[in-house]
Amino acid sequence: MRSCLHIAALILKTAKRDKLLHAIIVVGLLIILFVPAFSLFSMRQVQELSITLATSTLSFVLLVVTLLTGATSIWRDIERKYTNALLGLPLSRQAYLLGKYLGIAAIIGIISILIGCASLVAVKIAAAQYKSDMPILWGTLLVTILFDTLKYLLLLAFALLFSTVSTSFYFSFFSTIAIYLTGMASQEVFEYIHGDYAQKLSSVSLFVVKGLYYLLPNFSAFNLKVYAIYSLKLQLSGLLLTIGYFLVYTALVLCLAVWSFSRRELL
Repeated sequence: MRSCLHIAALILKTAKRDKLLHAIIVVGLLIILFVPAFSLFSMRQVQELSITLATSTLSFVLLVVTLLTGATSIWRDIERKYTNALLGLPLSRQAYLLGKYLGIAAIIGIISILIGCASLVAVKIAAAQYKSDMPILWGTLLVTILFDTLKYLLLLAFALLFSTVSTSFYFSFFSTIAIYLTGMASQEVFEYIHGDYAQKLSSVSLFVVKGLYYLLPNFSAFNLKVYAIYSLKLQLSGLLLTIGYFLVYTALVLCLAVWSFSRRELL
């Protein structure tokens, strides 16, 4: 455990000197800064639009950070021969990989807190300019930000898994994007095939689609933006189920990543 935390601390120290990461955070904060002004274009739905813009900006920034850090971290270490030096120490590959995950997860969490706090201020300012009939459920908005962060922590586990499979940067980067797009659309596809369109599909096709639905991650389960935008109450049972889903799925993907990395030959 100490080795994992040591690797995580090294990643956090490295992130302090990462100018690209700083630029992404600054751009995200600047966009949040203009959310109250952009929301005025809606006229009658200033509050709703401000929440939409703020949460969408946070989601986009976290996606970019996850791709640039998770999908490239191990590849960068191998290219620069850092892994040979680190693994030459009394450090297991499991500790190295889990330390990578904890460190990058901490970066994602810190960025989520920074932009999340800025989002709350921006929404408050925008809502004060044009009163809405719906109250702002701040607790729901905070939970929305939290679950959006969990979504990218799960995506990070996939990014590390793909990084352990291939030495190619492009494979891990684009495979992570593919998993993200698939996970965002899986719920809609599943619901669509259970409608009138289901009659046009064969039993084999339905079986394959259902199998992929349960196998692939369901990122739409973490999307609570509608609840925050329209001030809807959240169900505790659904939240706990999603948290359990996140913990189990992330643990399984990380186990696969550790197994894959332990069998990989490092040059």
